[in-house]
Amino acid sequence: MKITNKNLHNFIGFLVICSVLGTLCWELIEVLIRIAGVNFTLTAGPVGFDIGVLSIHIKINPGTPAGFAAGWLLFKRI
Repeated sequence: MKITNKNLHNFIGFLVICSVLGTLCWELIEVLIRIAGVNFTLTAGPVGFDIGVLSIHIKINPGTPAGFAAGWLLFKRI
């Protein structure tokens, strides 16, 4: 699908959701590897913002850009 002003909000939302899903999937993979007995992590500390009332942070790992790329490709194919 071509990105236009009409569907830009959907595109950005889709990328955010896919990035979060990629992050969560990578966390699951790391947990499974730790259960197997190997201490393995590629996660960068929490990145986000804190404005006093609202605080949003996300851990960035290889699943984040992978989810972003997958979201981009899926949106283009729709």
